Amino acid sequence: MAKIILATGGARSGKSGYAQGLAESLPGKRAFIATCPAPSGKDSEMLERVERHQQDRLGAGWETIEEELDLQHVLRDRFDVDVMLIDCLTLWISNLMNGNQDLSEDTIITICQEIITLCRQRSGTVIFVTNEVGCGIVPENDLARKFRDLMGRCNQELAKGADEVIFFSCGLPLFLKKSEST
Repeated sequence: MAKIILATGGARSGKSGYAQGLAESLPGKRAFIATCPAPSGKDSEMLERVERHQQDRLGAGWETIEEELDLQHVLRDRFDVDVMLIDCLTLWISNLMNGNQDLSEDTIITICQEIITLCRQRSGTVIFVTNEVGCGIVPENDLARKFRDLMGRCNQELAKGADEVIFFSCGLPLFLKKSEST
């Protein structure tokens, strides 16, 4: 049964760096599951971000798996990986919404429960990185409110099933939920 860790916080809060360092401290084969769609040539800033993240993983034994939608497939089929770092759920929810404007909170709950079940069928460690998007103002349009709500539901479900939940602010980790073994 894999240990499940959820790292959450705002943008630039330190969660991805912490998650990567944690993953690199664990033994075994590592895979970085990138949910970010490949940036187009028009989005040079996002392309630079992706390249910087790739450079940060060089020489540390990472395999990169690009999967924008079907996290279940990766969890189900890649038993050769001991440590999975999925970064990030925020882009994953956005990708799911792009393909399905009628995506509901109930559907997200079901998908997240399936993801937890699949993690429990693995050995090793699965680390999820996600943004906490519910701490700001209420968005002015319905699509943005729906995104916030789906993201919040996803985070709640994964936190419920996780062994550890770490909230990041100002680069500092706050342990909301710790497993008994740590």
